Amino acid sequence: MSDLALALWSFPALLLLVFLRVPIALSMMAVGVCGSYLIYGTSLPVLNAFKNVTYGTFSNYSYSIIPLFLLMGQFATLSGMSASLFRAAESFLGHRRGGVAMSAIGACAGFGAICGSSLATAATMGQVALPELKRYGYPGSLATGALAAGGTLGILIPPSVILVIYAILAEQNIEKLFVAALVPGILAALGYIIAISVWMRVSPNSAMVKDRVPWSERLVALGKVWPVLTIFVVVVGGIYIGVFTPTEAAAVGAAGTGLISILSGQMTWAKLGQAILATASASAMIYLIILGAGFYNSFLALSQLPQVAAAWVGEAGLSPWVVLAVVLFMYLIFGCVMDSLSMVLLTVPIIYPIMIVLDFGMSPQDFGLWFGILVLIVVEVGLITPPVGLNLFIINGMAKDTPIKETYKGALPFVITDLIRVVILTAFPAITLWLVWFIDSF
Repeated sequence: MSDLALALWSFPALLLLVFLRVPIALSMMAVGVCGSYLIYGTSLPVLNAFKNVTYGTFSNYSYSIIPLFLLMGQFATLSGMSASLFRAAESFLGHRRGGVAMSAIGACAGFGAICGSSLATAATMGQVALPELKRYGYPGSLATGALAAGGTLGILIPPSVILVIYAILAEQNIEKLFVAALVPGILAALGYIIAISVWMRVSPNSAMVKDRVPWSERLVALGKVWPVLTIFVVVVGGIYIGVFTPTEAAAVGAAGTGLISILSGQMTWAKLGQAILATASASAMIYLIILGAGFYNSFLALSQLPQVAAAWVGEAGLSPWVVLAVVLFMYLIFGCVMDSLSMVLLTVPIIYPIMIVLDFGMSPQDFGLWFGILVLIVVEVGLITPPVGLNLFIINGMAKDTPIKETYKGALPFVITDLIRVVILTAFPAITLWLVWFIDSF
């Protein structure tokens, strides 16, 4: 069997292991190691790779940003910032039809600005918002669907762990990716709010409406979210204007969030230990997936599959837009069976070299930013599509009285708004890039 055929057969082998419930990190590592052994024909280079790939992966300074952003999210979760965000959003939106669900979306967007993790955003806001949604009679499908969708804002609104990993894999500027993600993130939140509004118009009696909150109480609630605003401005603003590198900003954000938690009286020694252990556990999981992807991608590079695929697409004369549509559709399909991190680590080293040689009428740098945001959005859709939408399972696990089928049903309107957003951002790249161009002009 040729090296290229071996690489092609590795994909069904990897999917088979995933379906057999082998952890994705071990699946990629096993396929990568076995494939490399078959190409080399001897075990010595493979054993040497355990040293080189491991060291090369974990000595990358850029990956140190991951545990720092995760720790910042843990501090924010344990300090009660999520509840303050929800109360503030609810005071402004709660009196509208579907207002409590809209408030949950707004709170998810705010929490995503200091968390960077979709799963953490969904889990945290679910604990805060689910009881309130039930109290006002929201159907389980809408309540769980809205919170699962709102959780996806955690990886789209900067800072985002997935964006950091994409930037490293595609050799893109992290600061500019954060800038490019801001407008699509806001559009995502608005799209979810519109979906809730349409749901309530179709079924106007499906939930009660809160009483209008006086402006004095609104201002008090808004004043309680100053820690979130401060952290976001310091971290993201510091990156944008060049005061911090992304890694430095993550360290400042983690320290600042921890300090605010201590000063607010929310942080205890027990919570501090819980935050550190949760960060260590999540970081270990991510690093193991990165390592597994490193072995697998080394095998693919050895087989020359990415180079051959890029050359074939370039010579086939296919329209770049057709290729892009196929790639985005593939991500949607993969999202039904894989988690977002594994998808990015597995596919970007293969697909990005193919896409970068196509002519989309923009510079390679602009294309890298635009394509990264599109990938992030379709990966985000995978978090709320069955059968393996992780956000759906997290929220459904909290709503014990809601069948998983109802959660799937409730997520459908939000998936539709995501797909519409993908079409709009694909057709009009300037929506994603204009803020980057504006900042670069100064």
